[in-house]
Amino acid sequence: MGTSPEHRTMSAIYLDHNATTPVASEVVAKMRPWLETRFGNPSSGYPSGREAAEAVEEARAHVARLIGAEPEEIVFTSGGTESNNWALFGGLPATSPLVISQIEHPAVAEPARVLARRGHALLQLPVTREGRVDPSALRDCVGSATPGLVSVMLAHNETGIVQPIAEVSRQVRALNRGTLVHTDAAQAIGKIAVRVRELDVDLLTIAGHKFGAPKGVGALYVKHGTRLEPLLYGGGQQGGRRPGTEAVAQIVALGAAAELAGRELAERGRKFAALRARLWQQLLAGVDGLWWFGADSDVPLLPNTLFCCFPGCEGADLLARAPSVAASTGSACHTHDGPSAGVLQRMGVSAERQRGVVRLSVGRGTEQTDVDAAAAALTRAWREIPPPGSRSGDGEVQYDAHHDDPAPARARARDAGGDG
Repeated sequence: MGTSPEHRTMSAIYLDHNATTPVASEVVAKMRPWLETRFGNPSSGYPSGREAAEAVEEARAHVARLIGAEPEEIVFTSGGTESNNWALFGGLPATSPLVISQIEHPAVAEPARVLARRGHALLQLPVTREGRVDPSALRDCVGSATPGLVSVMLAHNETGIVQPIAEVSRQVRALNRGTLVHTDAAQAIGKIAVRVRELDVDLLTIAGHKFGAPKGVGALYVKHGTRLEPLLYGGGQQGGRRPGTEAVAQIVALGAAAELAGRELAERGRKFAALRARLWQQLLAGVDGLWWFGADSDVPLLPNTLFCCFPGCEGADLLARAPSVAASTGSACHTHDGPSAGVLQRMGVSAERQRGVVRLSVGRGTEQTDVDAAAAALTRAWREIPPPGSRSGDGEVQYDAHHDDPAPARARARDAGGDG
């Protein structure tokens, strides 16, 4: 797995791969003919249509293989949000209660709220101070109710904490064999091994742009025999489950990204973990009081994600002072509500610590030089921020224990390689 050229052309050091990933060059090559010359409708009976249909089915097989499913259990969608909405609206029986975790992505939490307004009881599975759902709390959560569907994400998009989905499924089956289990695996696919039989889920969401495919394509795994009402109505494409002429180019791209992820998964995991460790150690050496959410426990984490707190500053201010680093203060889907407040509050994180959160996530094209330059830029930016309450009446900056004198700090940042 070599350096990814699409990463190298970024104007900034891109460390926000949990928000979206560049389309892999190998994927672009597979996709291009279906954008330029191969334009057949997969439902047509003449040769170009049959060729398109074969390409769709080949992609379906690649996606299925990546998660240990059968091809007929994969239904292509427009992305993770559609897949999540379909799982909830199509999988929840009329009047049945719905269970979600307290830390779901808006693509699950918002449709859940809509279902609650329509009369479904909405129950929330609590999370521990370590940021994981507690499967043993399921029975207490539902009480005497029999939920129709339980939805818990596989890996949290901000903290990177991997949730115990197999144990959630076990608890659900013990409670009621007829209850469906859905997991939003958008953040996990392409980073860790995901096997639907081991997770024992009925429905699983895939988002292509999280692992090297373009935006606008995803899939929903639907286990054999699972009842699922259509979200859309129209033609009979994809067995009548998801109507609409298939977006062949995007689907081919999703299949190519899945094939690539399956081939590289072990190597990616090793590379991501090594880069994250390097980034953490360099930041830790330069930022007093730096804290990594989840690192002080034995909870499993995505290998690429570093969700940390820079003390004494606002995360957004820090990133604004380090324009050479493209990162975020949390999920791109949460930014209008403030950084990551929901999950951090559930974890019992103080408001002061929440202010300084920054999510750094490496990807396939990230190299050691990127990590080194990013660490230097962030360290320098942090040292340049006056601590809260540090200004005297005449405006002079007074430094406290969180920040060293700025002159040696700048020298250390320069010696570390500047801001890239």
